[in-house]
Amino acid sequence: MAMLYDRYARLVFSLAVKILNDRAGAEEVVQEVFVKVWRRARDYDSARGKFSSWLTGITHNHAIDELRRRRVRPSAAQNDEEEAPDILDEGPPLFEIAVQSIEHRRIVDALNAIPLPQRRAIEMAYFEGYTQQEIADRLKEPLGTIKTRMRLGTQKLKGLLGEREHI
Repeated sequence: MAMLYDRYARLVFSLAVKILNDRAGAEEVVQEVFVKVWRRARDYDSARGKFSSWLTGITHNHAIDELRRRRVRPSAAQNDEEEAPDILDEGPPLFEIAVQSIEHRRIVDALNAIPLPQRRAIEMAYFEGYTQQEIADRLKEPLGTIKTRMRLGTQKLKGLLGEREHI
């Protein structure tokens, strides 16, 4: 478990920060994610995808759940200027950082390659935690239009990113 944490904690943390825009909340998500991985490790199936994809899926779900909880029950004002300490004493090896950076660039490039309406709907759902109905309401578009944009955008992203090898 320590090896998994050392290898993937920064990835989990950075995704949680991106979604929550809150370092303290992201640190809590990191803890929850690794506890879940510990308890549910048997649920990982290498035939269905890479471990890192499974892990980021868990992270995404936890962070979105936290974002939705905050919308329902806003917390006390948080000091955004307060800098949280680094959660890792030692970072992952330089090679892993480079691979994660390349993967991040591929995803950003793929998102930028799809039409803006599709990209915006996917970003609102994935990074901001909105449901399809909430996206439709915010963009003042029919729900069916949003569903279609997300489906087409997802298909284009899969084509652009291609099938990935399993670890």
